Amino acid sequence: MSGINAFTAFSAGRMCTPDGERAFDTLEWKKHPIFDGVELKHLVTGEQTGGAFSFHLVRIAPGKAIELHVHETQLETHEVIAGRGMCLNDGTEIPYNAGTISFFPVGVPHEVRAGEEGLSLFAKFFPALC
Repeated sequence: MSGINAFTAFSAGRMCTPDGERAFDTLEWKKHPIFDGVELKHLVTGEQTGGAFSFHLVRIAPGKAIELHVHETQLETHEVIAGRGMCLNDGTEIPYNAGTISFFPVGVPHEVRAGEEGLSLFAKFFPALC
């Protein structure tokens, strides 16, 4: 993918299912309701899957953060697409760079801080299995 970064490619990508396709560039970026400087594209919502999972493209502005929080009923994964930052996962600091994947079991406190170039990732949520 010479000349285009992975975030740009995914931002203009598409979701393909047996029922059809949905272009990501037709979806609006939504401001996070709590965290300033954080925006999401809701690629697949829990409403669409009957609560089975949700899938989001997330961008965090330079120097901004998804502050420390816990999901009591969902596990979460992050797949870093572009940028740099830091994740605090259950007290352990993890550098976030393109290609990093992190996993947060139910009840684990975590936060993500973007570096000076910002940070882009996929966030996926799944209900607790027990």
